[in-house]
This record gives sequence, structure tokens and C-alpha cells, in this order.
Amino acid sequence: MRSGLIAQKVGMTRLFTAEGQHVPVTVLKVDNCQVVAVKTVETDGYTAVQLGVGTAKVKNVPKAMRGHYAKAKVEPKRKLAEFRVDADAILEVGAEISVEHFVTGQFVDITGTTIGKGFAGAMKRWNFGGLRASHGVSVSHRSHGSTGNRQDPGKTFKNKKMAGHFGVEKVTTQNLKVVGTDEERGLILISGAVPGSDGGWVIVRDAVKRKAAVELPFPAKIKSAAGAAPVAAPVDAAPVEAAPEVVEPEVAVTEVAAPDVTEGSDNAS
Repeated sequence: MRSGLIAQKVGMTRLFTAEGQHVPVTVLKVDNCQVVAVKTVETDGYTAVQLGVGTAKVKNVPKAMRGHYAKAKVEPKRKLAEFRVDADAILEVGAEISVEHFVTGQFVDITGTTIGKGFAGAMKRWNFGGLRASHGVSVSHRSHGSTGNRQDPGKTFKNKKMAGHFGVEKVTTQNLKVVGTDEERGLILISGAVPGSDGGWVIVRDAVKRKAAVELPFPAKIKSAAGAAPVAAPVDAAPVEAAPEVVEPEVAVTEVAAPDVTEGSDNAS
């Protein structure tokens, strides 16, 4: 079992196929998704990787979390999430996962928080049919009907479906198809709708009920490893021209003969 990704819902658009048909897609953005911590059976009792995404201001991060990020040598993140993985799918702390971790054509399960609808009645919230439209029913056509029994048990049971706060729930939509990815901009295009509002965080995992028909990168598609060295120049790069050799000009030296000094002459000292 591989790790998933943390993404931010951007919105919806559409793509056109080669036959001219349009496909509605949801755009998900993955911004600097790195491994922050690793959980093992020996230390924690289970195997998982903790991922962080985005960049948070240091002043908004609690002191305990600052030490957590400093230990991993990564910048503070806006969102953290854990993914249970197999023992052979553990990733190195500090490694950045690419959006190409998911392959075009595979199916994924996406978990998000639904949009809040406020206070809603039983028909909208639970899809009740409502009361009869005639024959004695007045004023309460959209009510939910009886809420309990008689004197025995004399109460309303817990979890009775009634009017109340609608939305803002954790929902998982299964078997959504990956239409494409954009490595340069960090985008994943998902066919259909994804739970949550624009700007909300979602969790993307490999589909549980539908196996991928294409080969998936295992344990993950790494964009950059932890503490990766700068990329070296390619071998086929143009060679650097050597600086021209500087030749100093030759200076002609003329020897001057010394004057002849003899005894008894005026030049004698």
C-alpha cells in the first residue's frame, strides 16, 4: 500500500477529448508535499508516513511544532496528514513527492470536508419524502413525521434523523478517475466532482475497490530527495573556451660602451 497526497481544491473546469467531447474535471494543487516524519512498528507500533504541504509563517506555528519541523529539517507546513503504508513503502524524511505519483487513467479515493449548508429540514438533510399533500395534512407538509413511540419507551432514540446542521462532514468519494497531471504547476486533474469548497484541503489515495490498470511508481514518485545536491551540468554541454594566452612583447636592449679612462687625461680623478 502506497502513500497518498495532500492537495488543495482549486475549482472545476473542463477538458476536451480528441473526439471533441468535454470532460468536467476538478483541479487539485499540490504545493511542496514533503515527508515530515516516519512511524515504524518498533517505535510507534504501526507503519506510516506523515506528510506536510504548503508553507506556514513561523510566527503562526506553535513552539512544539517548530521543533517537530526542525527535527525533520523542513519548513513549517500548513497542513499535516498521516498515511498508513506497507513496510517496504516507507519514504525518507524530507523527500518531496511529485504529482506524478498518480498516473493518468488510474482511480483514486478522495476525502474532504463538505460545504456547510446551515440549518436544514429533514427533507433536504436526509432526503425524506415529506407528508401527504392533501387529505388532512396542513402546514406540516415538509415535516419529518413522528419522532418516537408512546409511553414505552417514552423517549426519542439517539441518532434519529431530524432537522439540524447540514454539511461540514468528512466524506470520501470513491473511484474517481485521474484525467491528467501537470508536473510544472503541481496540478492533478480529477474527473467529476470532489467533496469540499474551493480552497479546502483534500486527501488523495489509491482507490481501494478498483485496482490500477497501469503501472504505478512504487513506493512513490519523488520530485526531490532529502538534502539533494545541486544538479550537475550535463555531459554534452558546450565546453568552456580557454582564455587566450597572453604573450609579452619583446623589449630590445642596446648595450652602451663605457668611456675609456686613461691615466693623465682630464677625466682622471
